[in-house]
Parts: sequence; C-alpha cells; structure tokens
Amino acid sequence: MKFMAVCGSGLGSSFMVEMNIQKVLNELGVTGVEVEHSDVASAHSGAADVFFLAKDIADGLHLDGVKVVVLDSIIDMDELRTKVTGVVEELGLK
Repeated sequence: MKFMAVCGSGLGSSFMVEMNIQKVLNELGVTGVEVEHSDVASAHSGAADVFFLAKDIADGLHLDGVKVVVLDSIIDMDELRTKVTGVVEELGLK
C-alpha cells in the first residue's frame, strides 16, 4: 500500500505532509504503508493507492481509479489525523 502527498513543486510542502502522514500512521500503529511525496506533474494513478492533495491543486489533477484525499489545510494536523485515520479504517489497514 502506498500513500502519496502531492504539491505543486514536490518539494517542501509535500515533504512536510509526507512526514506528518507517517507520524499519524505511527501513532495509529499502522505498518506496511509506504509514504512518499511528489510534484503534480509526476502524480498519476499508478504511482500510489491514496493521494493526499491540497485543495488548491485538487481540481487540476485527474487521478482516476484511486482514492484522493483533499486537505483544506496542509498544516492542520488535526485535519490530517482525522483524514488519515478515516482512510486507514476504510481500507482496513488497522
């Protein structure tokens, strides 16, 4: 299973979200999930099973056949924790 954080340039903000997703997964005791970050141009349906995107880029990115999680704020840990937990439960990863 692979989660991917995506931002416009694939540098700072997506890396921060990647680290925070990993932190939440660790808190939940979830193992076996690879977490990476990417820029918009490199994000495609086969690159990951679940994509986490900021809402400002979500409309312009078309990822068919995969789960897309839109973040209202990439710095809100409570929102990220809630959404990662929901995905974990939905996919039966815990």
